[in-house]
Amino acid sequence: MPDKRMPADIRAAEIGNYNHYSMTSAETATAYLLAGSLLFAIGFLFYKNVAICIGISLCALYYPQLRRKQLVRRRKEELRRQFKHALYSLSSALSAGRSVENSFREAANDLRLLYPDNSTDMIRELERLNRRTENGEPIEKSLLDFGRRSGLEDVLQFADAFAACKRTGGDLVEVMRRTTNLIGEKMEIEQDISVMVAQKRFEARALGFIPFIIVAFLAFSSPDYMEPLYGGLGHLVMSVSLVLLGASQWLAHKIMDIGA
Repeated sequence: MPDKRMPADIRAAEIGNYNHYSMTSAETATAYLLAGSLLFAIGFLFYKNVAICIGISLCALYYPQLRRKQLVRRRKEELRRQFKHALYSLSSALSAGRSVENSFREAANDLRLLYPDNSTDMIRELERLNRRTENGEPIEKSLLDFGRRSGLEDVLQFADAFAACKRTGGDLVEVMRRTTNLIGEKMEIEQDISVMVAQKRFEARALGFIPFIIVAFLAFSSPDYMEPLYGGLGHLVMSVSLVLLGASQWLAHKIMDIGA
């Protein structure tokens, strides 16, 4: 059983499944608190009814699941960048005439220069792969296992290509070079697209906040003007408005979510 005192990302790295993220008790409590507070404030702004506010804030119980998905995706994106650096190192080592086994050891040493933290995911994976190789396990089997656990298409494709080369005696150096170039070009294109939509993403978030600012301004500066909306059919109007605002933000997030 993992030590609960350890950071969640380290515990997740020990398990080795990058499709899951074990949040600590502090992270979960913080997620509940922040989401609950925000939802309570929104409920009070739109209804000014404590019972309704509490009911809306209970939706915060689902937020840790969303937060966990965000952390999983962020971690996999970072792993993908680290994997690209590892491929560059492997390609250089193989081009210099080193054996496959020594090339993977060299890659681990090179990554330690880029990432001083030994708990870096790719360093841990290379160390695990090297230990399994020293115990007599084929490298291609370790790579395929890493590809399945990572959930990254690039890693799976590289592992399949590497295994095929080992079986058929293909040119590993050429495979490494082509794979590295393809992954690098793919990441550069995705980065360019992300930069292009960054301004639109900011505008979408700003537009999402403006209605709440307007409602808050009117509610506190002209309470008599807003009073009809806090009772009777006003609750229905506020509910429809809140649903539309939520739907618009969800749609904007889906449109701007490159690579989802």
